[in-house]
Amino acid sequence: MSFAGKYQLDCQENFEPFMKAVGIPDDLIQKGKDIKSISEIEESGDNFKVTVTTGSKVLVNAFTVGQESELETLTGEKVKAVVHREGNKLRVNLKGIESVTELVDGNTIVNTLTLGNIVYKRTSKRM
Repeated sequence: MSFAGKYQLDCQENFEPFMKAVGIPDDLIQKGKDIKSISEIEESGDNFKVTVTTGSKVLVNAFTVGQESELETLTGEKVKAVVHREGNKLRVNLKGIESVTELVDGNTIVNTLTLGNIVYKRTSKRM
């Protein structure tokens, strides 16, 4: 199953506690919590380009599965990491944050970010 497509955030759990834990300022958390971000995923073999647009902020990460890539975190920091594919899941560890993006069915992507005991879950639907 291909991840390629455009998805809009449908619902999220634990947004505020997670964003506080990673160091996002309170004013930005309040601004961001009700914005329905759009994720666009381009996939060509093991090469991916993921563009996430949240209001005026655009985060773009390009990577090849199994190879070290420079990825931008939620805080804007650039870190080197390796994205692994396990069936319909993409898994990466960014500075202690484990990110798992799962293609649940043809129209739903669930992204789970775990930092210590805080789990932030985002569910997006294909547009």
